Amino acid sequence: MTITAVDIQQQQFRVRFRGFDIREVDRFLEQTAETITALQEENIKIKEELRRLKMETQGYKEREETFKRAMLNSQKVLEQMKENARKSAEIIIADAEVKAEKILNRAHNRLSQLHEDISELKRQRVQIEVQIRSVIDAHSKLLEMGKESMDALDESDDKVAVLKQPPSILS
Repeated sequence: MTITAVDIQQQQFRVRFRGFDIREVDRFLEQTAETITALQEENIKIKEELRRLKMETQGYKEREETFKRAMLNSQKVLEQMKENARKSAEIIIADAEVKAEKILNRAHNRLSQLHEDISELKRQRVQIEVQIRSVIDAHSKLLEMGKESMDALDESDDKVAVLKQPPSILS
């Protein structure tokens, strides 16, 4: 049971012979009532301050939780960004390697084609040289044959000319 200041002020005691001085008791009761009133008011103020501080603390705890979640989310986003950047770099590197491989393959194919072209040109040169020699040899033979024919014709013309000459007197 709680006792209030009013309870103390209204408290009545029985008066007996050789009892306490009523005025002293009343004064003490009044002082006690005032003290209790002051204590109750202070208690109310303290309770109100405690309630306010609890609410403030709750607000801080909520903000702290919000900040923690924000930090965790930021950290997750940062990790995702790092992972995405790493994957993007890997893709870029892989793409560059594929492109470089294609360029090298084209260069090797072109080099191979050039070697084949050079071999074909050498083969054609040899073939043309053989054909030219063959033509030169054929013309040389024709010239020799023509010269032999001419020599034979010249001899036969000489014989005919000798035969056509009048008989000489000296014979």
